[in-house]
Amino acid sequence: MRLYTPAEAARTLAVKESWLRRQAGVRAIPCTFLGKHLRFSEDDLREIVRRGRRPPR
Repeated sequence: MRLYTPAEAARTLAVKESWLRRQAGVRAIPCTFLGKHLRFSEDDLREIVRRGRRPPR
């Protein structure tokens, strides 16, 4: 299983790392904490994208 660091996940999602960390810190997006280390699985990244999807008008 591949786990992404916040910097890797932010690059993959094309968002700022600070935004990703802030959202994870308040548990607004799926993530994994390994001890004090924040990581994101591929499923987490897919879910973040899915939650951000908006239907056409």
